[in-house]
Amino acid sequence: MTPAAAGSVHPPETAAPPTVGVEEEFVLADRHSRSAVYRSLSVVSAARAHLGGPHATPELAESQVETVSAVCRTAVELETEILRLRTGAAAAAAEHDCLLVPSGIAVLGRSGPPPFLDQARYRALARRFGPVIRGQGVNSCHVHVGVADREEAVRAVNHLRGWMPLLLALTANSPYSDGSDTGYESWRSMVWSRWPSAGPPPYLRDAAHYAWVVDQLVASGAALDPAMVYWHVRPSAHLPTIEVRIADVLPDAGATTAYALLVRALVGHAVETVRTGERPPEVPEPLLRAACWQAARHGTAGTLPATHTRDCVSTTAGRLTEELWKRVEPHLSRHGDDRRVGAWLSDVQLTGTGAARQRRVAAQDKGGLQAVVDDLAVDPP
Repeated sequence: MTPAAAGSVHPPETAAPPTVGVEEEFVLADRHSRSAVYRSLSVVSAARAHLGGPHATPELAESQVETVSAVCRTAVELETEILRLRTGAAAAAAEHDCLLVPSGIAVLGRSGPPPFLDQARYRALARRFGPVIRGQGVNSCHVHVGVADREEAVRAVNHLRGWMPLLLALTANSPYSDGSDTGYESWRSMVWSRWPSAGPPPYLRDAAHYAWVVDQLVASGAALDPAMVYWHVRPSAHLPTIEVRIADVLPDAGATTAYALLVRALVGHAVETVRTGERPPEVPEPLLRAACWQAARHGTAGTLPATHTRDCVSTTAGRLTEELWKRVEPHLSRHGDDRRVGAWLSDVQLTGTGAARQRRVAAQDKGGLQAVVDDLAVDPP
């Protein structure tokens, strides 16, 4: 199908924007010490009273809270929803003497790894994976974008997988862990990569191949079930969406909104490319994994291979962002999202990522890492 023909089937001028939803995970920190604190069940219970049952959930570690957005279509709807969830969860945290902190991992921890929630699934994870579960109180931002069906989702993922290192570099927000500078921009992604089912997705021929790979992962014991296929980008296990899971939780609602809109535009480009019949580059998984390590280590300051191409030539994050912009700008402009996303990308280029912000605050404020926690903490309403 030619691009013109694809456009006639899916007219951009009249089609509604694809649906988008966001899940964000947060650290709970004690209001006085700023160290991670294990009050998730109490905070989640209070958050559900503020936000509604489906919109606040506990996570693996007792020091975490997750918010789940409603399905949105416009930028205004999405930002309003993210702000509602963040402030509501922050109010619930305050009721239990906590701060709600959007950092990829706890800036200040307590002795020993955080305890995991006493639920059947997490007990099963502990039995099967042993020490891997320790320290897994990490916080990411997952973006769901609606697609037509599983077949299209699988084929689009092949076009998306090469962009994951750049998205990680742009969203890195976890340089500190348990009171120490790790030397990484995204330590969260390093901790999460310990799971045997985490990492870049393989190149998938079609939906049947995807189902076979997932079945083999479950049969091997590397995944409890299809929901535990922790690839950086995947067809959702339970929704008609593509789920992009690569990012650290971002420092503020504006950045989260812009990032989610960028992801939606990138998914739109990938779907459009699938419909034109263009083949994606079959970049080997080890190269994608190495590129994600570079992104986690250096963020936007280092070089990255152009893993969206077959030759994977190393370049700067800035040049890769320019290449990304060429692809997503038509989709952003179509829905009026270009200025918002462009402003966020310019801000990252000029002032750095969330990780850079954390290090600036730690260096400039006499409060050190406690000041970092205070700077990140979401203000309750």
